[in-house]
Amino acid sequence: MDTKPSVNDAASGIVEPRGELTVRTIAMPADTNANGDIFGGWVLSQMDMAGGIRGVERAQGRVATVAVDAMTFIRPVHVGDVLCVYTDIDRVGRTSLRIHIEAWARRFTENVREKVTEAAFVFVAIDDDGNPRPVPPE
Repeated sequence: MDTKPSVNDAASGIVEPRGELTVRTIAMPADTNANGDIFGGWVLSQMDMAGGIRGVERAQGRVATVAVDAMTFIRPVHVGDVLCVYTDIDRVGRTSLRIHIEAWARRFTENVREKVTEAAFVFVAIDDDGNPRPVPPE
């Protein structure tokens, strides 16, 4: 598997997301847990939507999520933060796609962007009956 890390030049302090911006949305009060932080499941669903968008574009049709590799929440997302989800295709198989997905929060109260989580999602291209189908060549 090719792994292209996020740009992180410690000497210059530059940290950039890996991949292309696919989904951008605002975290709202209805998405919070009892601590007032945004539910991890809400973040996961935004990542799944972004992966689905990127998967549909690459597979030129329907895709279904079949796996999510280990996911660690690095930082919380707060109400008012703008969640930006970036996608990068790691690998294309005969019927599947492995997509690296990162979620970053642009903080509401300051002009700071922080990575909140990342994971690899696996999608399978499916036909109208829900059966696996080949991913077309690029």
